[in-house]
Amino acid sequence: MVSLIPHAVRSRGRLRLFWTLIAAGIALWFSYQLFWTYYEVWLRADVPDLCAADMVLFLHIVLLMAALALRPHASEDEYAARLRRLDFALMMVWWAYLYTLIVIPWQYIVPNVPAYGNNLNSLYLIEKLAFLGALLLAWTDSKDGWKIFYASLFGASFIYAASSHIANWAIGRHVYYSGSFYDIPLAVSMAWITVIGLSTRERTPQAGVASTSTSHGVWLARLGMIAAFSLPLFAAWALMDTALPPPIRSFRLVLTLAIALLMGVMVFLRQRLLDRELLRLLTHSQESLANLKRLQTQITEAEKLASIGQLVGGVTHELNNPIAALLGYSDLLLTTPLNPEQYELAGKIGQHVRRTKSLVASLLSFARQGPAAMAPVDLKTLLRTTVKLSQPQWQALNIEVHTEFSPDPLLVRGDSNQLLQVCVQIINDALYAVGQHSSRTLTITAERKDGLAIINIWDAGLGDSAKGKEKEEDRALSGLGLSACQGILRQHHGRILWQQHRNTGTNIRLEIPVIPPMEKEQSSEAGVPVMWQPQPYA
Repeated sequence: MVSLIPHAVRSRGRLRLFWTLIAAGIALWFSYQLFWTYYEVWLRADVPDLCAADMVLFLHIVLLMAALALRPHASEDEYAARLRRLDFALMMVWWAYLYTLIVIPWQYIVPNVPAYGNNLNSLYLIEKLAFLGALLLAWTDSKDGWKIFYASLFGASFIYAASSHIANWAIGRHVYYSGSFYDIPLAVSMAWITVIGLSTRERTPQAGVASTSTSHGVWLARLGMIAAFSLPLFAAWALMDTALPPPIRSFRLVLTLAIALLMGVMVFLRQRLLDRELLRLLTHSQESLANLKRLQTQITEAEKLASIGQLVGGVTHELNNPIAALLGYSDLLLTTPLNPEQYELAGKIGQHVRRTKSLVASLLSFARQGPAAMAPVDLKTLLRTTVKLSQPQWQALNIEVHTEFSPDPLLVRGDSNQLLQVCVQIINDALYAVGQHSSRTLTITAERKDGLAIINIWDAGLGDSAKGKEKEEDRALSGLGLSACQGILRQHHGRILWQQHRNTGTNIRLEIPVIPPMEKEQSSEAGVPVMWQPQPYA
């Protein structure tokens, strides 16, 4: 017993419970030996034939079987452990019920020494055989160090079971006495268990046996159900055995009804726990199925986009060459002597060619769109760069571009190249729209409001085309280039709105979340650049 206690102290979780049950079972065995020694050595008297301590000897094997049912060598989830504990309790109640049903009546209800001894020895033999069978199952289901442990425990238990059975046989023939050779195998089994406790090291559950835990749990649950269904059979046996004294028959019937109620409550709790787990698994399965369908849809869309991207990449590559030639010839045409009408037509050709080039670039960018590399970006610097890049276009169209920026930096977290692409695309589209009307004025403003960086691109001349519209209309922009811009802004948690009013004209509005002040300070302290610096361009 002392050699097993350190294992229970050093272990954790289910392994600690296993060693605690083993040590407790051996402790009950030890207490029975102390009781026997007290009578024979101290009192120098025979142990009573009707001995209440015999229940302690019977229950010590129940604790050992409960320890084996924990299957410490196999991995197990928490849900299975909760169910297993209820099954253990059910089986322990059933074994205690058997002892009370078969042995106790001949000890207290109608004392009868021969009947008491026969029933006790028979039930004890059945219990030891069940324990040895459980050890064999655990041995076949384990490997490595656990296999050696179960084999050693089986050998010691087999010697103990055999020696105790032979000792009972000798007691019945009045040839046994304490210290006789019948006690030698019993002492050997005790010494063997001591060696097991001293030589065994704490082991974690072994890998590779978790797959068998389900079938083991099913069989343990079936044994619990068999134990519950055996109660009516024992009640019928008590009623049909006319040789039993009436007090014993009544005692067995009342005991069976009480245990049936107790085990019924335990079965109800087990079923309730099982229902809750099944409901959780059903919900999890439904969520997994929905996620799988969503993933399949996303994979299909991704495959479509990949195919479109390959097609678009090839087409845009072929279109860039003639577009470059058209742009070069249109610029060359503007340098030749032309009359005013011809010069205007040549300018429009160049304008449409540049617009076509911008659309092709947006098409290629949309097809190759990937995750953005986020970093602090100053939108005001970005807008100034965009205006400079588009200067040849708005100067050729005789358009005036006005900028009105707030004095404070407008810092956002994003990909500077992608945001530059958005600004270039939006301003080019706005310049093209302004070129179709007489206003020839484009206003670009940038301000911070409610945690957002707001960019407004105003075209007052387009208000004339909105006659008859009495209300302001907000709608998402459309078109290939703007679709690419919408995709980029979604990655930056922003959006684009088109606002049109008959009095104020048309406004393209971009909204992007700004960096919070705390994050801005941390970025500056860490040496992270917060201003986007444009690269030289030809």
